[in-house]
Amino acid sequence: MYLCSALDKSNLSNAQTDGLSEDLHFKPNQYNLIVSIFFVPYVIFAPPIAMLGKRFSPARVLPILMFCFGSFTLLCAAAQDFGGIFALRWFLGMSEAALFPLVIYYLTTFYRRGELARRLAIFYAASNIAYAFSGLIAFGVFQFKGSHLHNWRYLFIIEGGVTVVFAIFAYWYLPLSAAEANFLSPEEKALAFHRIQVDSSAVVNEKFSLRESLAIFKQPTTFAFLSIEICLGVPLQGVSLFLPQIIQRLGYSTVKTNLYTVAPNVTGAVVLLALAFCSDFARLRAPFIVLGFLFTFTGFMIYLGIGDVHAQLPLAYFATFMMTWGTSAPSVLLSTWYNNNIAHEGRRVLLTSVGVPLANLMGLVSSNVFREQDRPKYMPALITVGVFGAVGATLAASLGLFMWQDNARRNRRQGIVVRAQDVPTDRLRDGPASEDFRWFV
Repeated sequence: MYLCSALDKSNLSNAQTDGLSEDLHFKPNQYNLIVSIFFVPYVIFAPPIAMLGKRFSPARVLPILMFCFGSFTLLCAAAQDFGGIFALRWFLGMSEAALFPLVIYYLTTFYRRGELARRLAIFYAASNIAYAFSGLIAFGVFQFKGSHLHNWRYLFIIEGGVTVVFAIFAYWYLPLSAAEANFLSPEEKALAFHRIQVDSSAVVNEKFSLRESLAIFKQPTTFAFLSIEICLGVPLQGVSLFLPQIIQRLGYSTVKTNLYTVAPNVTGAVVLLALAFCSDFARLRAPFIVLGFLFTFTGFMIYLGIGDVHAQLPLAYFATFMMTWGTSAPSVLLSTWYNNNIAHEGRRVLLTSVGVPLANLMGLVSSNVFREQDRPKYMPALITVGVFGAVGATLAASLGLFMWQDNARRNRRQGIVVRAQDVPTDRLRDGPASEDFRWFV
């Protein structure tokens, strides 16, 4: 599902390398506008749609959303001018808004806290694979000869069509809960229900209350998490939206530019999985989030420091690998981190439905700092993205240190040494207000 979502989001940058702006007669900076407009409904509609997902089950709402954004991607192939594709990008952002928050919530009802990061990483790795596939698909499609349609239109048709078909399958396949999964035996269903009662991110089958959910914004750590999401969003969206343009600076043709986006995205998926598995094994989140931020910061600073990329082509291309290494992993681990520390279902869904779109909203920053007049070096954009990465690493390290110190204080007050995994889920529900609470650092 997420692979299809990422394909439908990233194909615009591939289409741009094949002349989208020229074919639809864009004026200067109108391409940046159609990139930016996606994020406005993405943020506005994520919380209400996520609440509907909590009410009617992600297993039903997610495939419906998927069918919608696949259909809007298909319609992009029929766009004839700026206004048409601008409107379609608005509806695409609306239909994709709650996808990731609902998937995170859905997975927290199946897996324990120490298992969640690697499951989310496997899921999220689909975005890196999608960006790689998008480059491969574009590489193939853009070699079509003699068609009466522009090749970028075929890109939207292929990727949108696959999404619509898979949405129909997902509606039939996804179980409402682990206890109702058709592919599990009765004994496995009972085990799936009881195991997450012991060490889960969720109080199972909790009724939704908007008033109780809004209490999450009374906790200072909530705003620390959201600040890190903001810092994460700029490099994340900068890489996902403009990696083809960054690589194009290296002097490759349109076809080769899209092909050469594949390797950085594939290695990004590998690093994401490695960091997530290590994070689950160590039962730590903050250090690996900081490491991810530092990867991206280093990649952008290396690329920024190269004066003549043609003279140092291997180093410049390696820098694009480091950019992808540090964007996906912090996104997954940060979402896992605050979900690990919130057992109340409503609060968790609400924070995720604000935090994830907030990171994506930073696409407004990324899409407007990568300006046409700054081509091919994009110097202001590289500096901006690097600064956000450095600040994000600092905030994540500071929050992790606070949690570690607060756990130590709670242990001293109670005269015992208790780890986060030693506290049953039902005693985590009240959060830091409970003396028994321990942060999952």
